[in-house]
Amino acid sequence: MSFFEILRFAVRGVTANKLRSALTMLGVLIGVGAVILLVAVGNGSAKQITDRIAALGTNTITVQSTSRGGSSSTAITVEIARALKDPVLAPDVKSVSPVVNTSTTITYQGADHSVQQFLGTYPTYFAASNTPVGRGAAFSEADVDQGRRVVVIGQTVAEELFPDTDPIGKEVTAGGALFTVVGVLREKSSSSGFQDANDVVVAPLTAVQQTLTGYGAVSSVIVEATSSARVSTAEAQVAMILDQRLRVSTTGSGSRVGSGAGSAGRVGSGSGSGSSPYRIQNAAQLLETQTETAQTFTVLLGAVAGISLLVGGIGITNIMLVTVTERTREIGIRKALGAPRRVILTQFLAEATMLSLIGGGLGVVAALVGSQFTIVGVKPVIVPSSVVLALGVSVAIGLFFGSVPASRAAGLRPIDALRYE
Repeated sequence: MSFFEILRFAVRGVTANKLRSALTMLGVLIGVGAVILLVAVGNGSAKQITDRIAALGTNTITVQSTSRGGSSSTAITVEIARALKDPVLAPDVKSVSPVVNTSTTITYQGADHSVQQFLGTYPTYFAASNTPVGRGAAFSEADVDQGRRVVVIGQTVAEELFPDTDPIGKEVTAGGALFTVVGVLREKSSSSGFQDANDVVVAPLTAVQQTLTGYGAVSSVIVEATSSARVSTAEAQVAMILDQRLRVSTTGSGSRVGSGAGSAGRVGSGSGSGSSPYRIQNAAQLLETQTETAQTFTVLLGAVAGISLLVGGIGITNIMLVTVTERTREIGIRKALGAPRRVILTQFLAEATMLSLIGGGLGVVAALVGSQFTIVGVKPVIVPSSVVLALGVSVAIGLFFGSVPASRAAGLRPIDALRYE
């Protein structure tokens, strides 16, 4: 019997009970589709993290205080932040932007919008954080020096408060004070794992301190290195200045711990205490750490989805065993007429493989369709290798889980098969 004849018998066997075959293929479809789609969600999440961190710039260093309360002697203040831009001690530092961050409600002619990121900083922040102004203009150093109440708003804020109006020149109220809108930030992409990058307001540091936060420690300091190649050197220079200003000891119990290659950042600890007064992170280190986490997350999702494939394979075994039982007399007649063992074995293997292959193909189609939608706030990104792997595994499942029923069918003695009721 030729291969095509065996295949014809396999097709007839699969279509003999359409509902049962469809349910079997559905199990494989769910398994393959789940593997591809969940891996795509993990990959999409990793891509969003990568894009968001890369948007910060490869030559940016972020300094954050780990001390609680603005009155702490180890808190980072505006004066300490300014000291980081020292042409002698830190020649590789291009700019320094102290940042205070608070949340408040902004109102305009009866409309209000709650902003979680109301930032007070310096004009250098826009370039250092890769946050360009799309319309209007950024505020200036003179605005900071004179405490002018001007703001640059994000796209989300602009759409919420000024849906049909040009916001430039309009006055909004924040914290009981009037601020004039001088610019609108260029729109940024957002992801579910972070706050909306466009729901932000940036104003002069002094104005925000006067009206909202008060004069205390800053939330963070954005340090821009002269180039991406000098980030590590600039980081070391910044750490040295912080050690001097915060009186951090480099020996004994208060030793400063420096970051090694691939670490999440440099952490300093105050002299004579076990606490760490500051933390330094650069985009490259943060990107590496987040990428490793995202990859682990993707593997975990793929493993969980792989269980669905296993369940589908068990379903194929059950269905094929039932099929062998129902067709015992047919098998006996064919063997009595001279059909060799390999023909019976090949036919049932072909049926099992056909069920898994068709189900796997439909699973790929379902995953491709599903990837066009946003899932839990993440835009899935299909990984081609996962498609090939899922299809290959589905075929392997058909062969593996179909081998037991096929061997059972091929091993039946003709006389026993013919006598089966």
